[in-house]
Amino acid sequence: MTTPTTPTAPTTAITHIANLVTNNPSLGDGTPLGLIRDAAVVIEGDRVVWTGESSKAPATDNAFDAGGRAVIPGFVDSHSHLVFAGDRTAEFNARMSGRPYSAGGIRTTVSATRAASDEELSANVARYLAEALQQGTTTLETKSGYGLTVEDEARSLRVAARHTDEVTFLGAHIVSPDHEHDPAGYVDLVTGPMLAACAPHARWIDVFCERGAFDEDQARTILTAGLAAGLQPRVHANQLGHGPGVRLAVELGAASADHCTYLDDADLDALGQGHTVATLLPGAEFSTRAQWPDARRILGAGATVALSTDCNPGSSFTSSMPFCIALAVRDMGMTPDEAVWSATAGGAAALRRTDIGRITPGARADLVLLDAPSHVHLAYRPGVPLVRAVWRSGQRVV
Repeated sequence: MTTPTTPTAPTTAITHIANLVTNNPSLGDGTPLGLIRDAAVVIEGDRVVWTGESSKAPATDNAFDAGGRAVIPGFVDSHSHLVFAGDRTAEFNARMSGRPYSAGGIRTTVSATRAASDEELSANVARYLAEALQQGTTTLETKSGYGLTVEDEARSLRVAARHTDEVTFLGAHIVSPDHEHDPAGYVDLVTGPMLAACAPHARWIDVFCERGAFDEDQARTILTAGLAAGLQPRVHANQLGHGPGVRLAVELGAASADHCTYLDDADLDALGQGHTVATLLPGAEFSTRAQWPDARRILGAGATVALSTDCNPGSSFTSSMPFCIALAVRDMGMTPDEAVWSATAGGAAALRRTDIGRITPGARADLVLLDAPSHVHLAYRPGVPLVRAVWRSGQRVV
């Protein structure tokens, strides 16, 4: 009697890679990027099963010749706001023209999002995800926050969950216009009926802890309620000025504190000593002409840094991680190596994922082939479409 065998998935080798970014310092050149030169990667099913020098690659069922180009992990965009409708071109045009703008900002998007159908919202999310994928993003987090009613927040999360596993409840984006004169009542709504309706559809809970949004006590109440409901915290922190957001994020063990533009020494100490990732969003500073975060200070404090797009219709309407890498290098003091690591492994850390953001055996096979010999070209050639091919979960998708 013959014992049945378990069929194995076909194997594919990507060979003749000029520079392979593994994000494993035990490989290659021993740097945080774990660079291997003249390298190869072997994929089996949806996983990486081998990395090393191209001349030593094992036999596989299929082969792809990289032709002396670079390969990096798929970008991990850990902060976006894609469930929205409407357009805020006039707001951006006024801001860039030096004119005051008072058309309501987030409230404008809230009104349009409430009026949109589920199908319209889902089509928008799919459009921006496809746009990001063409630029090398293989994992993307997105949030609610433009509904601000129980039903609109819940449906926003249901729409988001059709497209990604990394879904964040952001009912505490701003105080809803319906509760403009009763912020305490809105916090009760967010932590009560809204949280109950939204928690089944999300992994994370977020709050905009900032002057004009939610103060420290309100933010702590919201995040603590989220934790009790099984959601893990993230925090919009210290974007518009110095405040308690970063320290609150570290205190509550949040996965990330996002923006981190205005930091004092106590904030830096907290980030350096805790496990909360500092997520920097250069698209927001670019689109608002705001102060740039000082990545050198944050890295010098020993904190882990992620880079993300903050793709949203108001303050950072870009889905391009390569663009954010170029900004981080040019205007935030990061080296090209640091920026690429932060856009891949850093984003994975901000989502508390170990299966993405790296190219090592056991990792999900998310890879980007650049039409360039080195990852440095992402900053060296800003604005140039360098992504030639993308594999996600072992399948070529671009």
